[in-house]
Amino acid sequence: MATLILGARGQLGRDLCATFARLGDVVGIDLPELDVADRHAVDRQIALCHPAWVINAAAYTDVEKAESDRDAAFRTNETGARVVAEAAAAAGIPVVYYSTDFVFGGDASNARPYECDDPIAPQGVYAASKAAGETATRLANPRHFIIRTAWLYGPGGNNFVEKILRAAHSRPQLKVVDDEVGSPTHTLDLADATLALCRTEAYGTYHAVNKGSCNRYDFAREILRLAGLTTPIGPCRANEFPSQAPRPAYSVLSNAKLEATTAYRMRPWREALVHYMERRNA
Repeated sequence: MATLILGARGQLGRDLCATFARLGDVVGIDLPELDVADRHAVDRQIALCHPAWVINAAAYTDVEKAESDRDAAFRTNETGARVVAEAAAAAGIPVVYYSTDFVFGGDASNARPYECDDPIAPQGVYAASKAAGETATRLANPRHFIIRTAWLYGPGGNNFVEKILRAAHSRPQLKVVDDEVGSPTHTLDLADATLALCRTEAYGTYHAVNKGSCNRYDFAREILRLAGLTTPIGPCRANEFPSQAPRPAYSVLSNAKLEATTAYRMRPWREALVHYMERRNA
């Protein structure tokens, strides 16, 4: 069986290509070869490879820039989602679309991880564009998996882990916010969770994050510890680093539905981070 992976050169796309290669042929494609918002291009690619699944890992992910670049964010995250889902539906193929913890309001007083059916309340352009992409995917293709994830990091990505490591090598000391709580997630584990879902026909919306949660300061401290770096690091509040985009204070996601459906269990975030550090140093 062939799998078509869009956004194949991104950090998630790379691990998806390797993971789905265990099932058969993988066709991975990305910009500039294919624009997910171009229906003719997407139709043509599906016709060429006759995939069993279409996995849409293409995304506009610059949270800050999205505030001043709304059209570009919505073009990829909503229009692209609709185009890909419609093209897959026309060919009778299931589609996978990735969303984000940012679709939730992220009130710091939230007492429990968000479940898949909790009401969403996106704040900011990026969050709104991903929420719109969810809706577009649901309406365009009933055979869909919408997978929300959070704090994603993987090989080749400009992610939080890499930013902390670069900063630790270039600055005398670091300050990292301790009032944003979430679940760091390794792309390799998200790819495995995606494969587990694609082995089913239990279409719908799921959460897939590494087990447990932490604030960004504790995440950064663990990154430095594993890297053997001694750069001084201290906590601060998010309002000390003014940003254009609102960010959820609490966005921990529950994997309960994923586990009940597939029996696949995401490993603890610290264990996943150890594996990532081993991969990047190999």
